[in-house]
Amino acid sequence: MEKMFNKRIENFKLLKEQENNILKAVEMILEAFKGGNKIFFCGNGGSASDANHLAAEFISRFKKERISLPAISLSANNSILTAISNDYDFKNIFSRQIEGLAKENDVLIGISTSGKSENVLNAFVEAKKKKVKTIFLTGKNKSNAVVDLEINAPSEITAEIQELHIAIGHIIAELVEKEF
Repeated sequence: MEKMFNKRIENFKLLKEQENNILKAVEMILEAFKGGNKIFFCGNGGSASDANHLAAEFISRFKKERISLPAISLSANNSILTAISNDYDFKNIFSRQIEGLAKENDVLIGISTSGKSENVLNAFVEAKKKKVKTIFLTGKNKSNAVVDLEINAPSEITAEIQELHIAIGHIIAELVEKEF
């Protein structure tokens, strides 16, 4: 068990290398909120749960009482997800929602431990068309995604990446919340 704890401690120490990218993400999100825009989250599986969780931190609250901040998880509505999957294709479940919901200067935060989730990557393509800013939370290996900002969790192990993604999301939420 000590080996498992030590591995996680090391991962969190290595996460400090992403500090500048995390601060850039905070700036992007604050700019969006202060401009009357919203943030979107998307991901699959455990990353879908992370998307739901992080959107809730902004809509509800994180550590202090404040106004509700406009955040939407594109992974949350099973009717939308199954309709798009059935009528179009699973690879379009997030891009179709960005097409219908997003506007210029909103922010899309895609979450993928592999950096290869086709439906998340397609959402980034649609976001670019709409001039939506993009942030990608992924694993250790840099992705080929065309995004404004990529934050790499320093691991190649899915469960460890997910642990780090929640930590990154919580750090961002806490720093954003201080401004409201």
